[in-house]
Amino acid sequence: MKKTPAINKLLQVMATLRSPHGCPWDREQDHHSLRRHAIEEVYELIDAIEAGDDLEMAEELGDLLLQVVFHCQLASERGVFDFERVTRVLVEKLIRRHPHVFGETKVKNVDEVWANWEQIKRSEKQGTRHERPSALDGIPKHLPALARAEKLAKKARKAKLLPAAPPSRRWTKPALAKELFALATQAQAVGWSAEELLAAEVKKQERQLRRLEAKTQNQAAR
Repeated sequence: MKKTPAINKLLQVMATLRSPHGCPWDREQDHHSLRRHAIEEVYELIDAIEAGDDLEMAEELGDLLLQVVFHCQLASERGVFDFERVTRVLVEKLIRRHPHVFGETKVKNVDEVWANWEQIKRSEKQGTRHERPSALDGIPKHLPALARAEKLAKKARKAKLLPAAPPSRRWTKPALAKELFALATQAQAVGWSAEELLAAEVKKQERQLRRLEAKTQNQAAR
């Protein structure tokens, strides 16, 4: 008897859990109710990676895969997409965005790989509702504030909206880490949330950078 591939068995199990005679909890879930679970699973995977625990990593990768399969099952029930389509789109994207591997494009270094990737990504989204006319587009809205600040700064520097030169103060990693922790504890001491404060400031800075970008583009068009 031919052994059923593990991924097919997983898809079957998920469909059974969602069936009328399946698990009451699984049957109650929707995309919205599951959204936080994916975030938690990613953090648990990171913990396993940081611990160098291969067995735990394998389990956490399975838990993360479960989130993908669960969402695909929900979408399949709504008739919009399924696991097959998700994997097919991913394969096509990987091939399309690696022309230096699957095509004739030549690259000299990783920087050129990333430049090609970004150019291909922009071309893919051009003319769609996901088009990214701004260099600052594409940052997930629900990233933690510090991660969002880093993404914004990186994109802004690449677009020359922020200076590329290092700051005048020469930081060391331990000193900067200590400063970040001190700022968080100061905020907590007066009853403020450092996360919320930074999130609000990132939004403010993004608005200013977008205005600067628009002004620069208008001047270049004249």
